[in-house]
Amino acid sequence: MPTEPEKAAGTKGKEKSKNALTRRNFLIGGSAAVGLVVAWAIWPRDYEPNLSVTEDERIFSAYLKISVDGRVTVAVPQSEMGQGVYTVLPQILADELGADWRTVAVEPAPINPLYANDLLAKEWAETLLPAGAEKWTKADQASWAIRNIAQRNDFIVTADSTSVPAYSAQFREAGAAARVLLSMAAAQKWDVAWEECIAENGFITHDEKQFRFGELVIDAMEQDLPDPVPLRSSPVNNLVGQDVPRLDLPSKLDGSANFAGDIRLADMVYASIRQGPLGDTRLKSFNREGASKIIGLVEVIENERWIAAVATNWWAANSALDKMSPMFETTGLLPDSDKMSAALEKALEEGSGIRFASRGETKPAFEEYQNVRARYQAEAALHAPIETRTATADYKDGRLELWLATQAPSAAVQVAAEAIGISADSVILYPMLAGGSFGRNLDNKIAAQIAIIAKKVGRPVQLMWSRAEEMMHDHYRAPAYAKLDAATDKTGRIQALQIKVAAPASGREQSKRVVRGMDELAAMRGSMDEADTKAVEGADVHYNIANFSLDHHPAYVGVPTGNWRSNAHSYNAFFVESFIDELAARAKIEPLSYRMQMMSGRPRLAACLSGVAAMAGWDGGLDGSGQGLACHSMRGGHIAVIVSASRGDGGLKVNRISATVDVGRIIHPEIARQQIEGGIIYGLAMALGSSTRFNHGIATARRLSDLALPRLAEVPAIQVEFIRSEAEPVGVEEIGVPAVAPAIANALFSATGTRFRQLPLFAEA
Repeated sequence: MPTEPEKAAGTKGKEKSKNALTRRNFLIGGSAAVGLVVAWAIWPRDYEPNLSVTEDERIFSAYLKISVDGRVTVAVPQSEMGQGVYTVLPQILADELGADWRTVAVEPAPINPLYANDLLAKEWAETLLPAGAEKWTKADQASWAIRNIAQRNDFIVTADSTSVPAYSAQFREAGAAARVLLSMAAAQKWDVAWEECIAENGFITHDEKQFRFGELVIDAMEQDLPDPVPLRSSPVNNLVGQDVPRLDLPSKLDGSANFAGDIRLADMVYASIRQGPLGDTRLKSFNREGASKIIGLVEVIENERWIAAVATNWWAANSALDKMSPMFETTGLLPDSDKMSAALEKALEEGSGIRFASRGETKPAFEEYQNVRARYQAEAALHAPIETRTATADYKDGRLELWLATQAPSAAVQVAAEAIGISADSVILYPMLAGGSFGRNLDNKIAAQIAIIAKKVGRPVQLMWSRAEEMMHDHYRAPAYAKLDAATDKTGRIQALQIKVAAPASGREQSKRVVRGMDELAAMRGSMDEADTKAVEGADVHYNIANFSLDHHPAYVGVPTGNWRSNAHSYNAFFVESFIDELAARAKIEPLSYRMQMMSGRPRLAACLSGVAAMAGWDGGLDGSGQGLACHSMRGGHIAVIVSASRGDGGLKVNRISATVDVGRIIHPEIARQQIEGGIIYGLAMALGSSTRFNHGIATARRLSDLALPRLAEVPAIQVEFIRSEAEPVGVEEIGVPAVAPAIANALFSATGTRFRQLPLFAEA
């Protein structure tokens, strides 16, 4: 929690702190930004750190402050959602610094353009530019970006497994700069060359002499950094690659960790909310008298699109809404599953596709060789985090304090400010730990709702969505249809492959909400006919196929869609890897060999395939064996999965899921393993359920029990092995998800001879 609220997340760094290191601003801001587009990289940035400090602390960079008693505090600008970012990024910095891990603490970074996630901005760049912008000149793109995006400068977003690849260099540089400054301070006292000093376990040493970091903090601020600042060639501390204790774990184990729902303020009340069907919906009427007998009801807040009840406890507030029976009216068509399916089918068959990948010439191959076609589909999937959308706020004297778990803090502040007509500088955001997210916390609609409620009730208030509201008003993983065509020669080898995917432009829709501040209806309509590279992520196959094409067919489905754990990789890997298995079966070639013959130039993925085959005892996926294989590459990482299933009296049972993974250099092995295992379970849940249908604009899934999620007793044994690599580290949070569903589907085919082409797998049974 910030110690000086006026310097907390609602305020950008505008003034120089007396405790801040300012001689080398490039170290404050980290590495040179790659930029959103050319314009972002050249847009002027001149900001100072706005970390809160005590009298005994000194700011060494936007990521680091050290106290005179030796405590090392690392500021992390990414949301901690259980993925371990509050440990892994400090671990990188502490390793380069030479810190004693027992003295390292972590805190959420305030909002400041210094923390912009430039890697994610680059990856989202195409979704931010208007449709057709690929035909613009670079100058036109730069001009548009300056007008519409670059001036915001505070693209501080946690998404797409970018935390480590986006910030690792900056955290390492911050650690190196502090190490050099501390070494210089010690060297000055000893009258030796600073390069001869060693930083290790919280000490600067030279021969038999040593100083603790804390003893050098004051003098270190007077030193001048060399240019460039040298990084360690082989870290003495060697924290990277070790299972250091998680910094967020003790408080989670003893219950002292605060989530948004744990905040308690004096005179606080509690709110629940009801929102109408998806679409252009307005509150029509409600029976206020019906709630008159609810003990503890404080106030009823009406809004154009929702109604909230405020009471002395949440149960009373939620019960009051039940009694008031609010009625909504919706203009236009109400989305339902049949209409969504028809829209996807029409887009796939009649819509003009936009080509995102093309290699060789597919037409001659289809004219010469045998053609094989398959159709696949995936229903909309829910996030279903344990923690429903929750926020706490206090509005007083024109200022709003906001406690919220969010993956886009700057956007949350802006949304809250606009909702009640105050400036963003008048909003103080306290970033909270998240009880899961999987992309859900990119939705900041609750920030506007809690701001309005807090202003109207004039006292601290906590808003918590019910589970039904959470599931009926999610930003769903997009539903998708796919048509895959292959031209195969007499040996069954693929001579050409065409993939067409019909899906809404989720990436563009997400960007319009997060970056441009559109509401979900405007974002949906604004993306209606736009092609989206993120809709076909994971479908540009990792196999060496000479003739290949990939098209996106935009479809409007009428429900808000957005980021989901592994995004479109989750369904595209299912489409591709299931189809590859079909082609192997038609060619009567065992699935591993069929894949390996197309692995030319893909050594890391090939190593994963051969590794998992050895680990799982691959038997060739013969008829009746119950083994299924799938592999996938995403964002620089690679994974291969084998699912082993068997028939029993109770039906088919998944006995074991084995995975071999290459994610480059691993910072924290146990966290990496946890994320892969968690991703595998998430993929298992996606294969079995996690989805919803829609009826008259309302999701039919209202409770967790409606999602057919696997229970703990139903989760099979999971084996994970990592391939040792010194390649640059990549995100591990999502790569475990995509290959699981196709591996299960392929195991089902091996065991039963039935091919499943829909997610969830048993939706078509």
